[in-house]
Formats: sequence, structure tokens, C-alpha cells
Amino acid sequence: MKLTAKLIDIGTREVLLNIEDARSIGVLAGDRVQILNEKTGVSVAAFVDTTTSLISQGVVGIYRITDEKLGAIEGDLVEVRLAERPTSLQFIKKKMDGERLTKDETFAIIRDVVNEDLTPAELTAYITACYINAMDMDEVEHLTRAMVETGEQLTFHTHPIVDKHSIGGVPGNKISLLVVPIIAASGLKIPKTSSRAITGAGGTADLMEVLAPVEFSATEVQKMTLKVGGAIVWGGATNIAPADDRIIIQEYPFRIDARGQMLASVMAKKFAVGADLVVIDIPVGEHTKVPNVQEGRKLSREFIEIGERLNMRVECALTYGDSPVGRSIGPKLEVQEALRILEGAEAPGSLLQKSAAIAGIALEMSGKAPHGTGSQMAMDILKSGKALAKFREIIEIQGGDPAVKSDDILPGKYEFVVNAPASGYVVEMNNKALISMARNAGAPHDRGAGVLLHAKKGNRVEKGEPIFTIYADRNWRLQNAIEEGRRLMPVLVEGMLLDRVPHEMKWE
Repeated sequence: MKLTAKLIDIGTREVLLNIEDARSIGVLAGDRVQILNEKTGVSVAAFVDTTTSLISQGVVGIYRITDEKLGAIEGDLVEVRLAERPTSLQFIKKKMDGERLTKDETFAIIRDVVNEDLTPAELTAYITACYINAMDMDEVEHLTRAMVETGEQLTFHTHPIVDKHSIGGVPGNKISLLVVPIIAASGLKIPKTSSRAITGAGGTADLMEVLAPVEFSATEVQKMTLKVGGAIVWGGATNIAPADDRIIIQEYPFRIDARGQMLASVMAKKFAVGADLVVIDIPVGEHTKVPNVQEGRKLSREFIEIGERLNMRVECALTYGDSPVGRSIGPKLEVQEALRILEGAEAPGSLLQKSAAIAGIALEMSGKAPHGTGSQMAMDILKSGKALAKFREIIEIQGGDPAVKSDDILPGKYEFVVNAPASGYVVEMNNKALISMARNAGAPHDRGAGVLLHAKKGNRVEKGEPIFTIYADRNWRLQNAIEEGRRLMPVLVEGMLLDRVPHEMKWE
């Protein structure tokens, strides 16, 4: 069917058809059509939206992303016809039925993800299928290789290349801001590509963006790493394992992180940047993604196995996850805390010790430090000021202000202090509840939003002393976070009266 083009400034790969034209072509909303620009001979597939009033019969609304490839001009006649469904949909259905996918089937799905030939609903179906019907290790390897082969890769001529990753699940895990400069200051190279938050209050890319831009091409990341030894960038902008960030976008509403996809996501990014040595941080605790040490060891073996299949040496660190790392949750608060450690502060100890331990493993794996001495070497690099100097180099080469100090980073202007209702010890900190409260305050999108803990598990507090402060950039978000805190009670102090049953006292 020939229709008149009307350009619509909406950034998706779709077209808008009058419902009557859609019926004539034989499509419904969510189907695909092929559009031919007869002037240029360019043909583009697009998804269908329908309307009864926004577009009249005989007209096709062409969204901006579609027209970037099609090159139509307002008023052009274009041919619109029914398009074939991608073969990869058969493979997604196969996974939904609980069957295993082959290498070629997985590659077909990921190729269509990268080429944006799958609708968000179709991609969500694949993610959900993998979440319900867990992938085996062959499928994880297939997915990892497909993610790498459908994107760009970095190639370094000097080795080893080091990388680290945390699987997340524990709030305030800002250690990359310390580990990367420590490793780079030792003379090793560490091109750290990071994700934005999926279920947390701030991914490493969200934190680094407080200090400097994080969106660079793969070539730029390689050049920066060669020049200063390291970089901390958002993987979604590099075209390194591009399918991963598209999957993350669809996982976000459900707050899910399917195990097989998580393994592939982590290892694809490490493989694509040319890493030889990889340290994986696996927080373990009741409110984390990994509830106990046994599960942590099992996951470690899976990471190590995938590493062996990809010719990467992997070591995993099972870390304490029952309490936040440091005392801050949220982009600006976490950046401020990390800078203070780099500037010489010795507290909070959890952040300092964990960062030194993870960096120390990498230093030992590379041969920079003898076995058992890596953590001390990392601590020495920190205390000498070399890590701070290196971090400033990284900030500068990424376009930030290298002179930035911790005191320059200020949290949101709206705040609410929660005080201890009774004297006693902090006996419980619910990580998921703390993250939920920080997200309700606006984190990570509002950089000043978050939670600052004044007491942690095991600390004694007196009645009326502050336990934590909620910060927000906008007052209405602060109110949301306060209500969330009241509902979830993320911090419990021994001696608090939770309820009284029965509510009425009756004397006989």
C-alpha cells in the first residue's frame, strides 16, 4: 500500500498507521511492516502503532528513529507492506517452553536485540523465559560470546589487563572508585566499563557521572586506558556488549537479574575489554542476591568456569553483605565518601578494608604483590596519595574537574533525620529497604538523593540520637522516602516496641 509520509519526532523505531490502513495491510499494533522509500530504494522494517484519529487514512506517521534509516521527506509516497516475523521469535518460544538453546539460536536472538528487530515485549519474553527456565553453562557461554561478537572489542598489546566487577545487591558498594585508581596507580591497566543501577540506588556509572562524563566510544576508552592506566565509563555508550544494556532496560521494571544473564552480562564486558585477570565481588547476606556462603561458592565456580571457557583467569571474593558498604547510599553521598578515603580518611572502615582487599587480589593475581600481601600493598598505595593522584588523572581525561574535593560534593538540599526511638544496639539493617528508601528519595536519577547512616549494625545508640538522614533534591520525593521508611523500618534498634497485642488493656 502506498501512503504519504508524515514525520513524527518520537525516538522509537515505529510507524503510526490509521486503524483502517492497518487492517488493509493486515497488521495490528505490535506487528511489523516494511517501508520502502521509492526515491532512494532504501527499505526499513518498523513496528506498528495504530490510531483512529491522530493519522488520517492514506498517511503513515514515520517516527524519527525509523526515518534516520529510511530518509523520507514529509509528503513523500512510501510503500508499506506486511513484514516477516524474525526467526528468533521461534527460539524465544523454545526457551519459554523450557528447552535449551543452541549457540546459533542464541546468536540469532542477540543479533536481533542489537539490531532492534525485537519489540520491548518480545525482549521481555526472552528475559522472563531465562529467568524462569535457568540457562545451563553452555547456554551462558553462548550468550556471553554472542554479546561480545555483536559489539566492539578492545585490543591491548601489553598485558595483563585487569578488571573487577561486583554483582551488586548491597547498598553503598562504591569500591570501584577506589579499586580502579589503586590498580592503575600500581602500573596495571584497568578499563572499567560499568552499568547504571538496575535494582540499586546507584551503579558505578551513575556515581562516576557525578565527577565526569561516562559516555565514550570503545576507541576512546582504549586511548584513555593506554594514556592514564584506567577509565570508569558507562558500558551502554561504548557499543561493548550492546545487547546487555538493552536487556537491562527491560529488566528494570521487574527489578530482576536472572542468574544466567547476570553471568553473561558480567563476563561479556570483561571479555570484550580484553581482560586477562578478573576479580568478582560477591556480597553474601540475607538481604543480598546471594543469601549464604554456599550459594556464593556455587556462583564463584560458575564465574570461574565461564572464565576458563573464555581464557580469562577469574577469582571471586565472597564479601560481607548484611550491611551497607560505608555509610552512604546514593550518587553524591557515595562519591563524597569515596573521595574522603582517597584524600586520607580512615573511616568508614568497611569501605577502606573492602576496597583494599579486592584491589589486593588483583595485585596478587598480576604478580605485583606476593601472595597474602596484596591488601597491604593496596593500602600503601592509598595512604601514599598515589591512588588519589591517579583518580584525578582519570577524572581529567574523562572531562571532569581533577581538582574536585570531597567537600565540593553536596547532597540534596532537602533532608529528614531519623532518630533512635529508644536506647539500644542496632540489631538489623535491611539492605533492600534502605535501597528502596533511597530510590524513593530520587536516587540514582537525582544525584543528591540518598541515605546517610549515622549508626550501623552492632553500634549502640541512645534515645534521640540520629540513626540515619534521608536526602533528596525535591521535597515531594523526600516525603515519599519518609513514608517508605515508615512502612519498611529499614533499621531496627534493640528495645524498640513494634506493636502491642491486644491494643486494649482490660482489667478483670
